[in-house]
Amino acid sequence: MRVVAEFEINCDALPLVEVAATVPEATILLELQFNHGERPLFLVTVTDGSHKLVANALTDAYDVAEWTLIGQAGDTRRYQVVPALSFEKQLGDHIDDLAGLESLAADAIIERIEVLPDGWRQTGWFATRDAFSEFSSFWQQNADFQLSRLTRDGESEPPGDGLTNHQQEALRTAYEMGYFDIPRRASLQEVAAELDISASSVSERLRRAQTRLIEETVATTWPPLPE
Repeated sequence: MRVVAEFEINCDALPLVEVAATVPEATILLELQFNHGERPLFLVTVTDGSHKLVANALTDAYDVAEWTLIGQAGDTRRYQVVPALSFEKQLGDHIDDLAGLESLAADAIIERIEVLPDGWRQTGWFATRDAFSEFSSFWQQNADFQLSRLTRDGESEPPGDGLTNHQQEALRTAYEMGYFDIPRRASLQEVAAELDISASSVSERLRRAQTRLIEETVATTWPPLPE
């Protein structure tokens, strides 16, 4: 039975955790590009957060050799990052059996990595329940492992599970302050002040969150438009 798991690994030695801790208001997604020799490149997508602060954090990070901004759309930026350390050097003092971790990863596909100030939040597909149990046991022995959700392959997820923490926070704050009421009881600027970010950042978070909710709950049930 294939399973889908969402979980957090709290380990400050994981790549780019220092960057996330330096710019906690940013949402940082990481993709590993394994087709670049023994040391994979990182493709990093950053939403929100000051570009200058993120750039400074990447420059100062001990595990980043160099980085390049390769694209930008609104408050979302994409970087290519060359790591300064191999996984062995970066994690060797914190994980006893890196070879064991690599063998466990053979039965998993990690489709989403969000870098947090104290570790990684990941969503992964596992070939069997036993494969996930071995994977989670490994991390429980080597770090702080927290399971958020475990479902069978093919089961639907609760609406909104695809939102980032920042998007959920923006939606909840805007709702509680009355931004969605008719008439509105709070302006976009007031919501931004409550979240301590810019109004443009709040606007983008709300738009992205609303788009995601529509995709999850409505768009898939609509009949196709006539040609």
